[in-house]
Amino acid sequence: MPVEVTLLVLLAALMHASWNALVKASSSKFLDVVAINLVSATIAAATLPFLPAIDRACWPWLAASVLLHQLYFAAVVGAYRFGDLSQAYPIMRGCAPMLVAVMGVLLLGEQLAATMWAGVALIVLGIIGPALIAARGIRLPGRGTTVAAVNAVVIACYTLVDGVGARASGNSAGYGMWLFLLIAAPMTAFAVVWRGRELAGYLRERWMLAAPGGTLLMGSYLIALWAMTQAPVAVVAALRETSVILAAIIGTVFLKERFGGWRIPGAALVAIGIAALNL
Repeated sequence: MPVEVTLLVLLAALMHASWNALVKASSSKFLDVVAINLVSATIAAATLPFLPAIDRACWPWLAASVLLHQLYFAAVVGAYRFGDLSQAYPIMRGCAPMLVAVMGVLLLGEQLAATMWAGVALIVLGIIGPALIAARGIRLPGRGTTVAAVNAVVIACYTLVDGVGARASGNSAGYGMWLFLLIAAPMTAFAVVWRGRELAGYLRERWMLAAPGGTLLMGSYLIALWAMTQAPVAVVAALRETSVILAAIIGTVFLKERFGGWRIPGAALVAIGIAALNL
């Protein structure tokens, strides 16, 4: 695992945790997700004319990813409506890397070295372990737990789909830009029909937060897409989900959520896992 790829994916993790914190702190999670995706789509539309065309072989993967991302963002809204960032986020993101690793071996034929398996396992344990222990004292509502767990499966699926699609596209940046443009279309149409008047006012009030949120969303996933063309999808997925540790810190400092003593050994396991991926 090249050091430069590791560092960039860790930067993507910080960006991912940051836009999730913006959504969690908003008054309307759904409208905030729509606003953030509109920003990403606008940037994509302005950028695509200057990028090389993507290979037609990736379009079926792109279509599948758009559908999966609709489910993903709907589940994000539900999870944050019923649970804290520092608890719902680890459940959603922490289970996905091991699912990606297993599915990557079975479906994509990827081969991971023993140190990579160990690194992925340590990162997953460091992410979900503290959340499971904390849940004994502060339980998420049943719906929040269910939505977050289902979303972990969705995340694993779109990660694998986009890993294959980015490689087939011949241009991960172009693939990502098309993805952001297409994701926003059905989501925005639904928002206009369901809450059109509210959406217009919300965009006027929240654009100063939606702009950085959309930029962070786009930057985080573009880095991940590029990284998946440079390294095994499972390794990139595990590294990217270290954003859970960062989200816990953000949730504690800015959203006044409880951090919990188990986050410290959890962070240590994640750090050891990252080191194992680079052996």
